[in-house]
Amino acid sequence: MAEKITPREVDYSQWYIDIVLNAKLADYSPVKGSMVIRPRGYAIWENIRDEFDRRFKETGHENAYFPLLIPMSFLEKEAEHVEGFAPELAVVTHGGGEKLEEPYCIRPTSETIIWSMYRNWIQSWRDLPLLINQWANVMRWEKRTRLFLRTSEFLWQEGHTAHETEQDAREETLRMLEVYRDVVERHLAVPVIPGIKSESEKFAGAVETYTIEAMMQDRKALQAGTSHFLGQNFAKAFDVKFQNRQGELEYVWATSWGVSTRLVGAVIMTHSDDKGLVLPPTLSPESAVIIPIYRNDSKAAVLEFSNRLQQDLKSQGFRVILDSDDSNSPGWKFAEWEMRGTPVRIEIGPRDMQSGQVIMVRRDSGEKIAVPVQEAGARLKMLHEEIQHALYARAKTFRDEHTVPVSSFDDLIAFFGAESAGTAEAKGGFAESLWCGSAACEATLKEKTKATLRCMPLDRQHGIAGHCAICGAPARHRAIFARNY
Repeated sequence: MAEKITPREVDYSQWYIDIVLNAKLADYSPVKGSMVIRPRGYAIWENIRDEFDRRFKETGHENAYFPLLIPMSFLEKEAEHVEGFAPELAVVTHGGGEKLEEPYCIRPTSETIIWSMYRNWIQSWRDLPLLINQWANVMRWEKRTRLFLRTSEFLWQEGHTAHETEQDAREETLRMLEVYRDVVERHLAVPVIPGIKSESEKFAGAVETYTIEAMMQDRKALQAGTSHFLGQNFAKAFDVKFQNRQGELEYVWATSWGVSTRLVGAVIMTHSDDKGLVLPPTLSPESAVIIPIYRNDSKAAVLEFSNRLQQDLKSQGFRVILDSDDSNSPGWKFAEWEMRGTPVRIEIGPRDMQSGQVIMVRRDSGEKIAVPVQEAGARLKMLHEEIQHALYARAKTFRDEHTVPVSSFDDLIAFFGAESAGTAEAKGGFAESLWCGSAACEATLKEKTKATLRCMPLDRQHGIAGHCAICGAPARHRAIFARNY
């Protein structure tokens, strides 16, 4: 119910947690830092997962599964990789009541164990490209966690591909970044900025890391997905060579890429309001909920009418719930289904039945529309399309309004420095600034403001002329700076 939700302007972080808990998406688990994903939250994740899985298979990828436990020596083969993940590792030292000869870590990511297998599977250029994706859980021992956004254990997919040439691998890296952008924008209605990470922010073991960055309603950035060009780093670490077309041995070229259950958090933070969850129709477990409104003398007729409508809509492919529970009032049901984020509510009372119509109510805007019952299916489909478009447009407008060109260090300090976490009046957002490419400048800004370089947008790197907003040196890149999750 709405009274269970802390308003965004009072405490944004608590507002988010209130929605997750009250919409029954997830709950805290007995394992510190991990969460239990409840059926509704998992249904949303399944809808996200299924759309990605469809797109991966369309682009020639196959699903496989690799072990949860990785020998510690595997991680140590790639120096940057083990250094980057060492603070987050969970290590198994005993099994079956005995100390293991070699400790295993619970996978924080699977590059190492996958590349140990690729060594056996790749001998010739004819074995390439090898395009494999894995749906799995991973564990990173996070010290500060938040449901969906950052937990010690989470669900994700990780693609791992091997290629004959550097160009093929680079094309794959950007191809999958575009798949991420398209699915997140079209299916999740979350606008993102595709870009490349700085050296300081790239994935441990990658040559280059690409990202899609989204803005949440508190104007912080959320990294929604990453795609990595790994070069030959892991091939060299695991001695994965192939015989090329000239009969010579060379190392293969590699990529990896992933999105996770963090995307459920992105949807919540992008679209929801103080009444609860707001879901794009593509993600909602139900297309609509029918709520009959009646007195004792009209109950049987209204329920029969409602049942017929439910069956008719189901026959047209809609997932429709009929809430005929007598223990709660219609008003309570309205608030409860608003909390759950159902895109459309269909109200049916005696007068509506007599008029041969129903009332459809949009969750995103609250607009009420009288619809002839024979047009219910067509109108529901139209409403879904309108809601999907409206959610994306609203989120994009919000992001664009809070993306500001900033040209000096003093202005960056002013832009981020006055931000008070969790308040609607807070300054901040995306600062678009020129940058010299220096890690020292990134570190200075982070120390002063807690803002990081989120990405260098791929479509904004041409015609750069001017000076770094942080140090004043000649600029080499246009970058987005923001506080982030």
